[in-house]
Amino acid sequence: MKNRTLNQAFSLILVFGFTATPGLSGVQAQQPLYLPADIPLDVDVIFEGLSPEAAYSETTQDIIRQLTRNHYSEINFNDEFSSEMLDSFIKTLDGTRIYFTQADIDEFEQYRTELDDLLQAGNVDFGYLIFNRYRQRLMDRLVYSLKRIEEDPSDFDFTVDEFIIVDRAEAHWPADHAELTDLWRKRIKSSVLSMKLDEEDKSMADIREELSKRYRSQLSQVLKTNGLDVYQRYMDAMTMTFDPHTQYYAPRAAENFNMSMRLSLEGIGAVLTTEDEYTKVVSIVSGGPADLAGELQPSDRIVGVAQGDMPYVDVLGWRVDDVVQLIRGEKGSVVRLSVLPTGSSLERKEIRITRDTVKLEDQSAKKEIVEVQYGGETHKIGVIELPTFYIDFEALQRRDPNYRSSTRDVRNLLEELKAEGVEGVVVDLRRNGGGSLSEANSLVGLFIRRGPTVQVRDADGNNIVQGDSDPELVYDGPLAVLVNRLSASASEIFAGAIQDYQRGIVLGSQTFGKGTVQELIPLGEGQMKITRAKFYRISGESTQHKGVMPDIMMPDLYDTAEGIGESALPTALPWDTIDPNYYRPYSDLKTILPELITAHENRRKSDPDFTFIEAQIARALENKEKNQLTLNEADLIAEREESDQWRLQITNTRRLAKGQEPFESAAAMDEEADEEEEVIENTAGIDPVVPDKLISEDDEDADPYLLESGKILLDILSLQQSDVSLALRNQ
Repeated sequence: MKNRTLNQAFSLILVFGFTATPGLSGVQAQQPLYLPADIPLDVDVIFEGLSPEAAYSETTQDIIRQLTRNHYSEINFNDEFSSEMLDSFIKTLDGTRIYFTQADIDEFEQYRTELDDLLQAGNVDFGYLIFNRYRQRLMDRLVYSLKRIEEDPSDFDFTVDEFIIVDRAEAHWPADHAELTDLWRKRIKSSVLSMKLDEEDKSMADIREELSKRYRSQLSQVLKTNGLDVYQRYMDAMTMTFDPHTQYYAPRAAENFNMSMRLSLEGIGAVLTTEDEYTKVVSIVSGGPADLAGELQPSDRIVGVAQGDMPYVDVLGWRVDDVVQLIRGEKGSVVRLSVLPTGSSLERKEIRITRDTVKLEDQSAKKEIVEVQYGGETHKIGVIELPTFYIDFEALQRRDPNYRSSTRDVRNLLEELKAEGVEGVVVDLRRNGGGSLSEANSLVGLFIRRGPTVQVRDADGNNIVQGDSDPELVYDGPLAVLVNRLSASASEIFAGAIQDYQRGIVLGSQTFGKGTVQELIPLGEGQMKITRAKFYRISGESTQHKGVMPDIMMPDLYDTAEGIGESALPTALPWDTIDPNYYRPYSDLKTILPELITAHENRRKSDPDFTFIEAQIARALENKEKNQLTLNEADLIAEREESDQWRLQITNTRRLAKGQEPFESAAAMDEEADEEEEVIENTAGIDPVVPDKLISEDDEDADPYLLESGKILLDILSLQQSDVSLALRNQ
């Protein structure tokens, strides 16, 4: 029974890897009680408390039974759990501390050790008590904002030296309503100033009108919240206190979830979640329209959605499932997104994406050849880009001899690259969020003769060892695996096995750290996704939490984003070890690793692309330390001008080092970037039919990570050949 359960869980990984949750209850957008323009600005009139259905009591007890019986970890409903859940639920509702006052928090404190007892009895009333308070406070703030914009004609004074705190996660709770009101006065002022500087042709009347629409839209969404939404969030707070990947899905949420598992992806190909009042991008689906456009990035925040050339709909504060409905649309149509890029608090940018269906073909393995200048000669390095570990299960079950899989495709690509005379191969797993466990296992087998590849341990301590039993070795030459913070799950299994065998060298940055296995369990109402097992490398190390650490680190902007990676999740299961499985390393790369690192570091110091990347990383880290945003117009303009000059300087430094003409101004630089975006929009999805893709260091857009990976492989070849020559001379 255990083995069957684990195998069922493995099948889920084909779709998941790592992903975010599908919003709240998955309910379709509801007809509002009022049209936004008609909402009365009186909280006593529009507020109505929500309450649980009687059936939620039995469902809650069913969820608790599944947690205690089937979760990988030992689950204890006690006072410690109760305390953690209380803090988690408060943070989920008001993580920026802009709605609750200290008096509210003091009132909730009496329940700190009571939640475990209430939940085990099927009582979820406290979830509704605290949510209703939050909802009422939210309405208070929106009504206050609307009255300031719509009814108060007084001007905003942007000459005063005052500021707002950008990240209030650690700020004190407002002492009373007066302090809360002053906080919101500044927030409104900041929004007005931002719009004033972003769109200089807008009058103050236009700005007031737009903000009025924004706040009324948010208030309309708040009024759409239903009792099932509250229950979903409260159950999430309970299950995710134990583990961030264990969740309850109400029936419609389960329907959305299952659709995503079938890879029935439509729209732009982005995984979204809600963070505070924003719709945040968690990840980009490889091969999807957003990925092909190349603009949208993880941690970006979507604040507006427009259909084609129609006006924007402001989605600040919207439910994520309603935002998804706006973004989805007919294949071939255009959606425009107004986005706050990660790390930016004010500066929006527009992204145009042509909708399409995310196809398996778009996510299939691809190859290219990188021409690398090394030792005064041109060398060819093969690159295999693998966006996901895929397999056509239906065709396999039909015994179709031509079924598609990542291993089959990579095997063919390796044969082609060998025939083309490449001197080394890079397997590019950057942004590969995972996929089929069996495919990760069989892909390792293309590079080793036989042996174990991964261990899977369930809650009872049972170990299943998967491995390669086929003695055939498809490729035995120099090998590198390129990863980054978005390489997860099956990617980490492959990279870890290659590293443990010392069959190749792992390059890039620390991987995501998703080392757990989830299983779907049907309930009387809805279903649960529950963590049932953990992955372990053949060395005995878990991939959970820490991920895979590369042999040679390369700088990456993703590493500056605090919200990416398993370690960013407060209840992530810990890293640990089990007994190693027996395996025999293929080489002793560790002995030459210090020389490889030294050679890499020397090249990196003088490489204009890596110098450019490192400057961006330093700037991002510097900006993290700035937690205040000025509300003085002259000061904010000066800060923006300084930022433009910095961007111009590092861009021109890079261009001059590469023999390119510098830009005359930041405006000229941005104008060319806009032109390049237009080209991308016009060519997205068009893949010219050529026998191979060839890039070299002379290409302006050559990937510096691939070029440097090729040079590291050539370093390995050079050192190994030197060792052979020395051994022959000593004979």
